[in-house]
Amino acid sequence: MAPAAIPAGAEVALRRDGATAAIAEAGATLRSWRVDGVELLDTFAAGAPPDSFRGAVLAPWPNRVRDGRYRFGGAEHQLVLNEPERGAALHGLVFDERFAVVERATHAVTLACDLRPRPGYPFAVRVEVSYELGAAGLQFELRATNTGDGPAPFGGGLHPYLRGRAEDWALEVPAATRIPVDERMLPSGPRLPVAGTADDFTRARHVRRRQIDTCFGDLARDGDGRARVRLAAPERAIEVWLDEGFRFVHVYTADAVDDPARARAGIAIEPITCAPDAFNSGAGLDVLEPAASVTARCGLVAGRP
Repeated sequence: MAPAAIPAGAEVALRRDGATAAIAEAGATLRSWRVDGVELLDTFAAGAPPDSFRGAVLAPWPNRVRDGRYRFGGAEHQLVLNEPERGAALHGLVFDERFAVVERATHAVTLACDLRPRPGYPFAVRVEVSYELGAAGLQFELRATNTGDGPAPFGGGLHPYLRGRAEDWALEVPAATRIPVDERMLPSGPRLPVAGTADDFTRARHVRRRQIDTCFGDLARDGDGRARVRLAAPERAIEVWLDEGFRFVHVYTADAVDDPARARAGIAIEPITCAPDAFNSGAGLDVLEPAASVTARCGLVAGRP
């Protein structure tokens, strides 16, 4: 499940009111988020290649495309299988793309890359990401614009691992359903209700030894349109909010990361715009007409347990 082993390269450092963040220009990856000097991400060293998609931007699709194959616009497309053991194309194309800084302040940055047509994804899409530190934590915005002359399929997300042993966290996910998967971690049927099952985290429950690698859907939202996933441990609490552009959230307890010594050292809370294999199912997939854009926002908020 490792992305290409390219160095993280140059970084953009953000700071504001006791909080800092570091964004690698390779992949626009979120490498660090600190509050009052405490690192809140299970991450990788500056200049090192990331592993297990830590902090990665996921675009133009998150999660997996079955066999790397899909049909769009009357044509069959074949993506590179970067997860050959499961016969899947995993987490998009931008994690090894260089992003250019297009706007910058001490507390915020916007980076962009232009995906050119290529085998498997013959579409032109500009991907812009913004990170901003503020009083309410670290906000992330993903914006995609179709710069080609025909429709383009698009999905996206962010893949932060929140630091802390999985066993120590209590997890709350305001989701009514989950997506069942087969042994290849690909969707195996329609969404299932979580009420009364082991996957029901609508009220905070301790993770303990449970292994979670699950995409949740039908998220309950507050009056501001945001869904809120919460983690609480004795020493800290973290909230991940998702606006309506992020229709799903994937939760992963990091049981099979590339470095076994770091297994379950954090929990990935992944806001995603579409379901796994959406290029085939269409679940949550955005189809961008020429010059059209789509935007999704989420945020990380540190609090007291």
